[in-house]
Amino acid sequence: MRRSAARAGDFAQTPGAETAQPAPAAAPDAQVAQAAQAAPSPPPQQQQRYELRTEFAFQLPRGYVDEAGTVHRDGVMRLSTARDELVPLRDVRVQENPAFLSVVLLGRVITRLGTLPMIHDGIVENMFASDLAFLQDFYRQINAEGHTRASVECPHCSEPFEVELGGSRLGES
Repeated sequence: MRRSAARAGDFAQTPGAETAQPAPAAAPDAQVAQAAQAAPSPPPQQQQRYELRTEFAFQLPRGYVDEAGTVHRDGVMRLSTARDELVPLRDVRVQENPAFLSVVLLGRVITRLGTLPMIHDGIVENMFASDLAFLQDFYRQINAEGHTRASVECPHCSEPFEVELGGSRLGES
C-alpha cells in the first residue's frame, strides 16, 4: 500500500523505532506527483492469447519396419518452415531426380516415429508406398491451414458434400 506524502506536523513511524519522529514536509509539486502515482491505474487491456500448434500426431497405415523387424506406426510431424522447403533443393539427389524432394522434406519434418532414436530421409525412403502417400497428404493438410477438404454441391441434385483436394506433389506450388 502506498502512502501519500506526510504534511508538516504529521508523524511517521519507522519499523522498529520506539518513538515517533516528525516526517519532513514534502514540496507541493512532489505531493501532486505522489498522488498521481498512488491513484490506481486502469487495468491493462486483456490481450487475446493465440497458441500455434506446431506438432501433429499421426499413425501410418502400414508402418515402417526397421532392420530388427519392429513395426513403427505412431509418429509426430511438425509444421514446415521455409528452410525445410528450400534446403532439399540443394540436395544432389533432388537435383538429379525431383521425386526425392518429398522424401528429403519428410525426413526433415517428422520428429518422431515409434521408438526410433532418429528420423532421416533414409527411413522415409524405405517406407511402404502407402505410408509415403499418407505422409505426403498429412504434410499438405497440416501446412495448408489445417485441411485439404472443400465443401461442394452436386450439380444434379444440389446435395452438399465434401471432397478431398489432392493438389500438387509435396513441396511444389
